Amino acid sequence: MSRLILHTLDSAPADSRPFVEKAIANNGYLPNLIGVLANAPQALETYLTVSGINARTSLTLDEREVVQLTAANIHGCDFCTAGHSAIALKKANLAPEVVRALQTNVPTGVAKLDAVQRFATAVIARRGAVDDADLQAFIDAGYNQQQALEVVLGVSLATLCNFANSLAGTPVNPQLQPYLPGAV
Repeated sequence: MSRLILHTLDSAPADSRPFVEKAIANNGYLPNLIGVLANAPQALETYLTVSGINARTSLTLDEREVVQLTAANIHGCDFCTAGHSAIALKKANLAPEVVRALQTNVPTGVAKLDAVQRFATAVIARRGAVDDADLQAFIDAGYNQQQALEVVLGVSLATLCNFANSLAGTPVNPQLQPYLPGAV
């Protein structure tokens, strides 16, 4: 049970409705995160806008999903873990064992993804003030300064979603429950 109103298209504030309609069109259902964020139209707009910007970074989809899953795990957000596990499996075509590793923040065995995971973990743990060695390890893995900042962008997006879901106690949609840890 959500602690905040879990809006539907009909109950959403007028300023949130266009975003809710878009989410339903894109997903075939209304993700509960969107229903929660609809309480604050600007928060919902920010989430969708930053999501679009994040999708245009130089990081690949699988690298972006590593950031999202790493943050969701660290922040304890089951909703985002399930949602990003679904994306990682269905759209990024990551192997189930890789997704299971990401769900528990353990190495995946894929060097580039592990470098992103380690760096995202350091960014979150140190609130951006990563050690020189953490940044250098990320660079040595084939990334650059732009991509270091793109990880920070992804963490900021994840933080909005993770914290909103934690505040609300957002339930995981039935469509996403097969992607929860232990189900993949």
